[in-house]
Amino acid sequence: MKEINITGQKREALGKKASKQYRKEGLVPCNIYGEKKCENGRPVAMSFVAPMSELRKLVYTPHIYVVNLIIDGESHPAIMKELQFHPVTDALLHIDFYEVKAGEKIDVEVPVFVEGTPKGAAVAFVDIQELKVRADVANLPEKIVVNVDGLTDGSKVFAKDVVLPEGVVLDIEDPEESVVTVEVPEDAAPEEVAPAADAAAAPAADAE
Repeated sequence: MKEINITGQKREALGKKASKQYRKEGLVPCNIYGEKKCENGRPVAMSFVAPMSELRKLVYTPHIYVVNLIIDGESHPAIMKELQFHPVTDALLHIDFYEVKAGEKIDVEVPVFVEGTPKGAAVAFVDIQELKVRADVANLPEKIVVNVDGLTDGSKVFAKDVVLPEGVVLDIEDPEESVVTVEVPEDAAPEEVAPAADAAAAPAADAE
């Protein structure tokens, strides 16, 4: 599981004007929610800012699930919940995080890869690029690997048949959904007829 540290500090000023000023200084306004931050049973956000230079490695690196937010020296393991970008410049404007705790199970979408070689001219095609699974925050897989070794043309690997790492369970609505399809591509060259077969089918030139 990939994990990185982000260092931030609690916001001293709130509001749009303050947020704009923070961004000019290279800081991104953020909120973190979680069970520990509740009043009367309702979640309350803790607002903080973090350097864009540090957040860039989180936002633009795929499949980083858990980030360790160090806010004013205090550690907060968390996952990203929502990102906001400028509609024109695509600049990062805001991130919402949700704090997680050891032993907590969360849903993540994990990329699917194939290994092995199908039989003959068949090729494996990934039907679902990412598979949604549920796992402990300390045991989140970086990828799901589907073995297609020896599978023949027309074979399918369904979500229910995918072998998942220990402690990881499938969390999708349709377990019958195809994850990988094995088939011969339409543009594959047809098999050539053996010369001996041609000769056997045709009569001898000097036969009477």
